[in-house]
Amino acid sequence: MERRRRIPTGRAGRAGRGARAWRAALAGAALAALVPGCTLKDRPDGDRPGAGDGGRVLAVKVDNVGQARPQTGLEAADVVYVERVEAGLSRFLAVYARRLPALIGPVRSARETDLELLRQFDRPTLAFSGAQSKLLPLIDRAPLRALPPGKAPSRAYVRDGGRPAPHNLYLRPRDLGARPQASGLESTGFRFGARPEGGTPETRRTVRFPSARFAFTWVEYEGRWHVAMDGAPARTASGAALTAATVVIQRVDIRDSRFHDRSGNSSPLTDAVGSGSARVLRDGRAYEARWHRPSARDGTEFTTRDREPLPFARGPVWVVFTPE
Repeated sequence: MERRRRIPTGRAGRAGRGARAWRAALAGAALAALVPGCTLKDRPDGDRPGAGDGGRVLAVKVDNVGQARPQTGLEAADVVYVERVEAGLSRFLAVYARRLPALIGPVRSARETDLELLRQFDRPTLAFSGAQSKLLPLIDRAPLRALPPGKAPSRAYVRDGGRPAPHNLYLRPRDLGARPQASGLESTGFRFGARPEGGTPETRRTVRFPSARFAFTWVEYEGRWHVAMDGAPARTASGAALTAATVVIQRVDIRDSRFHDRSGNSSPLTDAVGSGSARVLRDGRAYEARWHRPSARDGTEFTTRDREPLPFARGPVWVVFTPE
């Protein structure tokens, strides 16, 4: 783990000399990392343990409480899964395949739900801050490449000294040795294409968790849904609006798992295998849909009420899991 340093995350008052130098370094890295379809080049194996044995996507567990905002690098994710965690709060599992930002975070701990979601990918790389001791054996046995601090190369994680712990851990994804590829998204089962017929006009939709709230507002001239969290517009680290091309409100079974946090709150387990209903938002319209995922190894297919394939708009997909 590197020593703490301040990371520019869009907050006022962080434009000192050290921050400017850090920003300049990231800008150079971003030029290489943000090219669509890019792959990562390995350093010698001694610098990246296990280099090259990850799959075609990188998944990162990202914090989403007030102290974690604005998040860094979330806008580059191809898929953002919005999960319910302890005390009714939310956390993201961000999946990267087409491009990698220079920095992602804040990074937080994994949950049992993540293991089921990631089974659909071919040995994905999972970056997370850690997990409770009883969950660690399950992560070790899961068909994925787990790279928390201590297992990842020493330069992969860095602390932002300007933020309070535990909301200050960030990932340099290029230092993990993963090789994301656009083809890694094929296993999701998602289809992309022109807007289907039907649907109903809808320009705003709110989803509520017990202790979190998300709103998606259609902005016609951008062709994107703007995201709001807990009543405030969500922003990137640079101050731009955080957006999605398609929003999926997927109704699933969410129940208490066998795991608890330090305060005794049960850790919710989201069961996204099977079938159920969903509401899909794209192009300013809403579609009532059905979802079907036969097993954890399979992707999720979305169809219209007439059981026709329901294509998504090209761009970031946000999947919000809500109770049936």
